[in-house]
Amino acid sequence: MGYKRKKSESELEPEIENDRKKPMMQKEEKEILPSTIKNKEKRSEVHAKLKHQKKLEKRKKAKARDAAEKRALELGEEPPPKMVPRTIENTREFDETVCKPDDEELFAGNDADEFGAILKRDRTPKVLITTCRFNSSRGPAFISELLSVIPNAHYYKRGTYDLKKIVEYANNKDFTSLIVVHTNRREPDALLIIGLPEGPTAHFKLSKLVLRKDIKNHGNPTNHKPELVLNNFTTRLGHRIGRLIQSLFPQDPNFHGRRVVTFHNQRDFIFFRHHRYIFDRKESKQTDSKGKEAKDAKGEKASQERVIARLQECGPRFTLKLTSLQHGTFDSKGGEFEWVHKPEMDTSRRRFFL
Repeated sequence: MGYKRKKSESELEPEIENDRKKPMMQKEEKEILPSTIKNKEKRSEVHAKLKHQKKLEKRKKAKARDAAEKRALELGEEPPPKMVPRTIENTREFDETVCKPDDEELFAGNDADEFGAILKRDRTPKVLITTCRFNSSRGPAFISELLSVIPNAHYYKRGTYDLKKIVEYANNKDFTSLIVVHTNRREPDALLIIGLPEGPTAHFKLSKLVLRKDIKNHGNPTNHKPELVLNNFTTRLGHRIGRLIQSLFPQDPNFHGRRVVTFHNQRDFIFFRHHRYIFDRKESKQTDSKGKEAKDAKGEKASQERVIARLQECGPRFTLKLTSLQHGTFDSKGGEFEWVHKPEMDTSRRRFFL
C-alpha cells in the first residue's frame, strides 16, 4: 500500500482561498448573465438591477469627471482632456479631396460653375417635376409633397415623351432644374436631378420613403420659402452635390414662415427631413434665494413666462444615395461621367466619397 503525505497548513491556505472565491465567482456570473435564468420574472428583475447598477456607475463617473474639471479650474490648471468616442465618421480613411476653408481654387470654381447664377440670385429657381413612363400609386402622392417642399416647382405628366425632348421643352420655358421620379413595383426608388440648361445630371437611389400622412403628429407646411440646411458635404464631390441641391431652392428664405428643409449626409447617405419651428409659451414659478416660492406686492404667487422652441416634422421623409454624376444633361449612351459608384470602390467601411 502507498503512503499519502498530509499537506501542511501553508499548502492548504491557497486551496481554502480558492474554495471561498468559487461561490463569489458563480454569483458574479449569475449577475452578469441574466439570460441563463429560465424564469421570465426573475430574469427581467435581474436585468433591471444590472441596468440600474450600470446607470449609477455611469453617473458616478460623470460626477467625478465634473468634479475634476471644477477642481482644475479653481487651481488654474488645464482640465483633463475629454474622452472622444471612436466612431466610423471620425476614423474615416484619409481623402485628399476634402475641402479646406483656405482652398482658393475651390472658391474660384464656385463663381464659374453651373449653379453660380442661381446662388448669386441672378436667376430665380424654377423646377419642373415629372415621372418615368410607368407611374405608380405612391408616385403622385410623393410628387405632391415635393411640390409643397420646393417653391416654384411645377408638375408635368410624362406621357410618351422622350427625356431629351422634355429637357428641350424645359430649356425653352426657362426652367432651371428638372427632377424625374422613377418608380419600380409601385414604389418610388430613384431620383434624377438635372441642372438646366447645361447640366450636370445626378442620379440618386431613393429608399425608406415615408409620406406625410404616415408620420405621427405631422404638421402642414405653409407656402413660405424654407430655410435650407446642408450638413457634412465635405469633399469636392460632396460640395458639388450640395450646390446642385442648393440650386433647387430660393436663396432668400422667409424666416417668419419657420420652415426648415434639411439634407444631412452621413456615410454617403443623404437623409432628407422637413420641419417647422413651434414656439410654446410656458409659465414657470419664481423662487427666492431660500428656494421658496416668490410672491408679488399683492401677495400672489409670482410666475415668469418663457418661450420653449421645438420642431414638428412636416414630411416627407426619405434617404438618397448618389450612384452617378454626369456632365451635361441626361445622355444614357454618349454621356461623360464625372463620378460613378462601383461595387469594387467599397473596399472599407470607413471610406466615404461625399
